[in-house]
Amino acid sequence: MFDTHTHLNAEQFQEDVEAVIQRAQDEGVTHMVVVGFDRPTITGAMKLADTYDFIYAAVGWHPVDAIDMTEEDLQWIEDLAAHPKVVAIGEMGLDYHWDKSPHDVQKRVFRQQIQLAKRVKLPIIIHNREATQDVVDILRSEGAAEVGGIMHCYSGSVEVAQECLDMNFYISLGGPVTFKNAKKPKEVAKEVPLDRLLIETDCPYLAPHPLRGKRNEPAYVKYVAETVAELREMPLEELIEHTTANAKRLFGLQT
Repeated sequence: MFDTHTHLNAEQFQEDVEAVIQRAQDEGVTHMVVVGFDRPTITGAMKLADTYDFIYAAVGWHPVDAIDMTEEDLQWIEDLAAHPKVVAIGEMGLDYHWDKSPHDVQKRVFRQQIQLAKRVKLPIIIHNREATQDVVDILRSEGAAEVGGIMHCYSGSVEVAQECLDMNFYISLGGPVTFKNAKKPKEVAKEVPLDRLLIETDCPYLAPHPLRGKRNEPAYVKYVAETVAELREMPLEELIEHTTANAKRLFGLQT
């Protein structure tokens, strides 16, 4: 299994990250991407990617903290993009739930990162919270289809998913698809073409059923895989094979 979005660089894993990684391997997780979204978490993601051959890094700036990003930070991200273990730029996007960063600042930082990704020719990882139309509009106007990427922990409609697919994006499902009342993610899980589907945990957040409310970790991506396979009425092994191949293709990985 390929967990395409983890935050093993989070403080929640400070004490036992090695044990967490071992448990993931024991459950059949063969690849992980650790996502950095500010100075400390990017540094942590790079350290983990340098330490483990099956862990890769994504580097970007989170929309909630857009107001803190400097030109130096942007240049640093661009420099890191040359590292062989960096496979994507992000997570980036818009988050209208929290009000730390004004919407216009979020949009500017989002656009800057899409432009950066196009310069370094890497896919992008999109964070969208309560900002769907603006996210889609910016992806379209900035020509994000040129690099494509991931709609991370997708929670929107089938219709918006189709718009994203048309722009060269993959749809990634996380813990919420396992929740009983998660109508939209379940519909999306059935409808997205098999060659554009990914799985993730977004750990330590959004632990899947039956572990909802606990600290999430990469080993639990199996619950996401099981639920999606069930919804699609296909063998689990086949779903894992496809989602892993999709992630390798997107990130340009051979092994």
